[in-house]
Amino acid sequence: MNSKSDMTLEEIFAEEGITNEIYCEKAFEIAEKYGLKKLDITRHCNKNNVKIRKCQLGCFK
Repeated sequence: MNSKSDMTLEEIFAEEGITNEIYCEKAFEIAEKYGLKKLDITRHCNKNNVKIRKCQLGCFK
């Protein structure tokens, strides 16, 4: 298996079992766990039609 720093967001989402939606809290956890920027996770979600749910900032429903 790749080290955490070598994994792509596609690989990370697959490992975490994320397919078509993610809770905001989980996105924050992934950012911390893998040393990623939250904005990069958001961009990946937008590009791949992954819905962000239960936004902690009230941006997404």
